[in-house]
Amino acid sequence: MAKKSAPKAAPVPEQEPAALEIDVKIHSINTSGNILANASVTLGGCFAVRGLRIVNSTKGPFVSMPGYKFQDGFRDVCFPCTKEFRQRFQDTVLAAYRQELARLHEPQNYERPRQRESSGFEERAAPGPAEVQEEAPSGGLEEEGPSYGGMAMQ
Repeated sequence: MAKKSAPKAAPVPEQEPAALEIDVKIHSINTSGNILANASVTLGGCFAVRGLRIVNSTKGPFVSMPGYKFQDGFRDVCFPCTKEFRQRFQDTVLAAYRQELARLHEPQNYERPRQRESSGFEERAAPGPAEVQEEAPSGGLEEEGPSYGGMAMQ
């Protein structure tokens, strides 16, 4: 009996990968120490990387990937596979960090919350000195029981 050979797959033409959307969130910015900020990244809206650190070095800030301690040092848990994507990844995260720094350093304008449009305050304003009217003393007691704030309790 002759052995059947597996069908050969058609050669796949080399294509340039589509641009992957990189969404960066800066969680905290530190003012002292070598760790400048913590961040997270979502790749293409479907893969999240948490635990990124932006670290200051003698050559300038760089993105440190999440890792674990191994026998001979640290190993990254996840990492860009190509030099081009590594550069794009670093540039995108550092740009988000710089943008967040700029946002923190710009002056903030705080506005007080607005009162309700029709609060009725103007209508209940106290009358001025010319508008004060004298009340005639009442001869009898119209109210029964204690009065709180001008309202009779029954």
